[in-house]
Amino acid sequence: MDSFEFNKIAGGVLGTLLFVMALSVVSGGLFTPAKPAIPGYDLPSAAPEGKGGAPAPEPTLPLPELLAKADPASGKKDATICTTCHSFGKGEPSKTTGPNLYGVVGRVHAADKDFDYSQANRDLGAKGEKWTYDAIFNFIKGPRDYMPGTKMTYAGMPKAEDRANVLAYLRTLSDNPEPLPTATAQAAPAATPAKEPAAPVKGGQEAPKEPEQGQQPASEAPKQ
Repeated sequence: MDSFEFNKIAGGVLGTLLFVMALSVVSGGLFTPAKPAIPGYDLPSAAPEGKGGAPAPEPTLPLPELLAKADPASGKKDATICTTCHSFGKGEPSKTTGPNLYGVVGRVHAADKDFDYSQANRDLGAKGEKWTYDAIFNFIKGPRDYMPGTKMTYAGMPKAEDRANVLAYLRTLSDNPEPLPTATAQAAPAATPAKEPAAPVKGGQEAPKEPEQGQQPASEAPKQ
């Protein structure tokens, strides 16, 4: 192979390499992906306060208002879970896990003689404390939070309407039901005394002021 043929082959190879390199530079400029400032993936962040997230808790009505519209039938269904540890019938013995609840509303703490109460309950009973509507309402929301040391292991009933329904049902389990609590009337604000109307103005001049005690009117003042 003479030098002319060699130069032709070498020129062809060199041209091909130059074309490939030029094509690589151009394609790299067109299709280069944008690199993130910080490597990795963006994870979803928590929703800012006031936008989405957990809903705001519902406002709770006062207990007298809740009891006024409570449903004993619904309360009986909600109290089904309590039958695991308590008996409800009149004259029925207490269970080993909980006392009988017939007539519990208004009853003194630790009053059943056939149940071994916790010391916390017995201490309240020794003081004559009773199971009022408020006490039961707050107790069944979270027994161990309301009465530390209680033997009751029930986690609690968070919804106020459900607890009011249970109270309405427990109220029916009595020979002499406790009267429902009434809402305390708020004192009306004292009325603001009305201001006396200003004296009428005559002829664009202010009305003469009344003379103070011991001072004569200007019209009757002695002449010098």
